[in-house]
Amino acid sequence: MEIDIFDEIQKMRQEGRKAALATIVQIRGSVPSFQSAKMLIRDDGSTLGSVGGGCVEAEVWTAAQDVMRDEKSKIMTFDLTDESMAESGLICGGKVEIFVEPILPTPKMLIFGAGHISTQVSKIATIAGFRTTVVDNRPVYANADRFPEAEAIHSESFEKAFEEIVPDENTYVIIVTRGHQEDQNVLRWAVQTNARYIGMIGSKRKIRSIAEQLESEGISRERLERLYMPIGLDIGAVLPEEIAVAIVAEVIHVRRVGFKHPLSKKLFQTTHT
Repeated sequence: MEIDIFDEIQKMRQEGRKAALATIVQIRGSVPSFQSAKMLIRDDGSTLGSVGGGCVEAEVWTAAQDVMRDEKSKIMTFDLTDESMAESGLICGGKVEIFVEPILPTPKMLIFGAGHISTQVSKIATIAGFRTTVVDNRPVYANADRFPEAEAIHSESFEKAFEEIVPDENTYVIIVTRGHQEDQNVLRWAVQTNARYIGMIGSKRKIRSIAEQLESEGISRERLERLYMPIGLDIGAVLPEEIAVAIVAEVIHVRRVGFKHPLSKKLFQTTHT
């Protein structure tokens, strides 16, 4: 049975896998394909569909590896009248432009703590396209009534959640638990995972205390410098809803632009001033 490219994209995103989609966006003259033809290049190197075959697809495949790695689109132009193209058997006399775009897995957000800020973070993150998971050891707070949009809710001990959850480079960890010790325990676990983003709420005094404790336990400065503490962009947020906007905005910035941001107060910039 023929596999639909868009069904395959949806399947791969749900599985947390990357891909690149190549689409012919412009044709001039005679080419061995048609406008809007597509080819999906999966993260394991396999492909689905076609944009013309030959050295065109070979070059598109190679470009797709960069597109997946950098998570940035690119336009490719091929002149099929060129001698090198003729040598590959593509004697068509036309030109073709191909747009190669990254297909990224649906981002996941782990929210540790189920208080008033967490309820707003979960709502806003879901609207922004994140699959949210809420973790809190208080079932009265961590439940579907308070987090109807959450994909999963863990209401057992944090330690049990640590055993069951495996963050990857597509995971964003938000730490907003009810107390200093819980925050520290979650942070100790989080910095030893492959999570793409780890942020924790708290005052400078709290941050300094936790940072010093984790360093004394042997957590490297390199790992600690991945952290965003205090969490969220500095937009003067006061209300829970505003704080949630600041948190999700920072996560989106890290996802779309990159790790560093001038408004992000990284751990050692905050604790060693």
